[in-house]
Amino acid sequence: MKVNCRVTSRFANYVITSQAINHGSTAKEIIFDVEIPKTAYISNFLLTVDGVPYPGNIKDKVIAWKQYRKAVVRGETAGLVRASGRKMEKFNIAVNIGAGSKVSFELTYEELLKRHLGKYEIVIKVKPRHLVKQFEIEADIFEPQEISMLDAQASFLSGDMTQFIEKSFSGKKGRVYFNPTIDQQQTCPTCTKSLLDGDFTIKYDVKRDTVCDLQVVNKYFAQFFAPKNLKNMVKNVVFVIDISGSMAGQKIKQTRQALLKILDDIKPDDYFNFILFGGRVRAWKNSLIQATAANLQEARVFVQTFNLAGATNLNSGLLEGINILNKAHEVDPRLRNNAPIVIMLTDGEPTVGETNLTQIRMNVKNAVQGKFPLYSLGFGENVDFNFLEAMSLENDGAARRIYRDNDAAEQLQGFYEEVANPLLKDVEFQYPKASIQALTENRVKQFYDGSEIVVAGQLTDGGKKGFKADVTGRGASQDLVTTCSVDEEEMEKILRERGHMFEQHIERLWAYLTIQQLLEKRTKANSEKEVNDLSAKALELSLKYKFVTPLTSMVITKPGDPDDQLAIADKPGEEEMAELDGDPHFIIQVPEKDDAVCFNINEEPGVVMSLIQDPDTGITVNGQLIGDKNHGNGKNKNTYFGRLGIMNQKMGFTLEVTPQNITLRSGMKGPVFSWLDQVTLRQQGVTVTIIPTRKLMVSMDDGATMVVVLHHVWKKHPVHQDFLGLYTVDSHKMSPRTHGLLGQFFHPFDFEVFDVRPGSDPKKPDATMLVKNHRLVVTRGSQKDYRKDPWLGSDVSCWFVHNNGDGLIDGIHTDYIIPSIF
Repeated sequence: MKVNCRVTSRFANYVITSQAINHGSTAKEIIFDVEIPKTAYISNFLLTVDGVPYPGNIKDKVIAWKQYRKAVVRGETAGLVRASGRKMEKFNIAVNIGAGSKVSFELTYEELLKRHLGKYEIVIKVKPRHLVKQFEIEADIFEPQEISMLDAQASFLSGDMTQFIEKSFSGKKGRVYFNPTIDQQQTCPTCTKSLLDGDFTIKYDVKRDTVCDLQVVNKYFAQFFAPKNLKNMVKNVVFVIDISGSMAGQKIKQTRQALLKILDDIKPDDYFNFILFGGRVRAWKNSLIQATAANLQEARVFVQTFNLAGATNLNSGLLEGINILNKAHEVDPRLRNNAPIVIMLTDGEPTVGETNLTQIRMNVKNAVQGKFPLYSLGFGENVDFNFLEAMSLENDGAARRIYRDNDAAEQLQGFYEEVANPLLKDVEFQYPKASIQALTENRVKQFYDGSEIVVAGQLTDGGKKGFKADVTGRGASQDLVTTCSVDEEEMEKILRERGHMFEQHIERLWAYLTIQQLLEKRTKANSEKEVNDLSAKALELSLKYKFVTPLTSMVITKPGDPDDQLAIADKPGEEEMAELDGDPHFIIQVPEKDDAVCFNINEEPGVVMSLIQDPDTGITVNGQLIGDKNHGNGKNKNTYFGRLGIMNQKMGFTLEVTPQNITLRSGMKGPVFSWLDQVTLRQQGVTVTIIPTRKLMVSMDDGATMVVVLHHVWKKHPVHQDFLGLYTVDSHKMSPRTHGLLGQFFHPFDFEVFDVRPGSDPKKPDATMLVKNHRLVVTRGSQKDYRKDPWLGSDVSCWFVHNNGDGLIDGIHTDYIIPSIF
């Protein structure tokens, strides 16, 4: 097994090669199992069995998926990429080879190394599963600025074993080499288990003798900006902290630990404040205060003694923190030259106050007005990270997930260290307009010590002549104004030293960075057209440069037969769940297939359907249809669920839900709540929680949870009206006898899809599905998932079964019509 890493101007190309021989007398399964950074894009894969190559081809994800479906039907093995830990993704493929056969795997991936706390970091995950006759890691680093330091460590090697790592650097070149013998790989002299299990980490930095590092090759350029000897700016920092009830226990304990350590690191000239938000918002002080010894001590007492408080009013908490900064800059002119920052920590979704995520984003953007960055930290798995990321990106910041683990306090503190020392704000890179054909982001709100700004672009024909860069930024003592030009003689020298690789790396660096930034813009896009336009541009580049991105897949094909797929590799996506929503459509996730099936029910308004019925647990859910406002004129056939009845007959619990009210009954008529109420109550072994204007959660003791989503429609809309969606969580806790239109799918079922072919809509192919002894014509399409965003929703791909689910559901859909909601 060999790992070869070649770095040119921060852009890293990795090739992992593994070769194996089956010395046995029978066929054996050989597994190629490696982990790569989440920030990397796979760009090539080659599987060779007995000299026959099986190459990987990068394709549009939609096209790749259709081809891959044929392989699954034939029982071929799937090679998948899945998330692995916090920063890695696992690529795994298994192949059966005959006795005496040889197999080789070659995986190539690429990434732009990010400077973090003053160093570039290369992480190679080492886990070969068994002793390897020839194991080798080699890193070849070439940096035109010249290398200033280089180190390599392995987490699996003790102190005296690190001598087996060779490392050296001189001028522009650096090298790291690790080639342990079989004996050195063993955990003990007689052991067969490998010692090699962990991270092999290389860290390096470059010399920074000048502010300028502008590299131009042919029609592409890259500029690297991380000047030294700049004075730290004074910070105005506001910490906005979630103190809702869900932060109780270890999360708030770790948050307090991190804040106390951050207070130790705040500089005496800095200004700061804390905003706490639960059901209400509380400011520690009315304005920013300086970090004097007395103020810091008072802050430590505050951090250690504040109490948790109920719900999550994220909108008001954030706006208060932003207002504190804005007000301070208006009132005290001295603070205007400082570097303002808002850091917000939350562990969940907003539950009181403004809970519409789209509206919160608008409110925050209008309040910030592009004046300073917003950093959002999502603590744990219950946050809507897409929302936090979009909100941060559109306010010149970033979002970071804080994992619930023993080191959560260190994660929080580590993030603060990255932004603790601002050196410049409002940094801008300007180039001659006539020279630029394409350009990555060239404005940065704040530049921090230990980081680096990278700008890359594509030049016009003749754009190289006289090409230069003007860089401006506002610093602590004075503004930065400098002009960078290209040292053509030095570029020619570098080309002679590094050759074609230097040309290729600068171009691919530009493509990598452009795709990354297009995907970020897509995250914060506010319209479907904008999303589609950005996706199209990112897809075009991904295909041209053969990167596996969220828009592409790599299909491994046998030579001569492009339809005979062996495996597919995707960027990992998020898991879905069973649901019904919208024009009543049902989406059934099938984890065993990593796919979904969906169908619609077309019936008249007023009809009541049996959705879930479990005779063992006593849980029953029924739904009544409503239509569009002008349903009666025959022009519109859309129907929705406008009334749900949720019951547990064994507990004597009954809940009626409409878009207007939520009525709880237990024996006799009980309280009536509106969707504006913030409620959490427990009755008859059932917990009911209302998240105002958005969601209702009904959790049964030791049973499933039902989530009802309220969909608001503009009151004066001429056609549509408010409706309900139903989602289930932990449906596996229902009994095997559970039935109903939705309930019958709570337990595993199988299906096969084959003969994928063009449909009436070019974007929606047809196929044949075998399910429950029926042969059905199905169509590939998408339905809306409104779990995370009840207003806009997100698209879920699925196989659509026509004719009211005929052949998929047991019986026919009219079998599920019942006389009343209860």
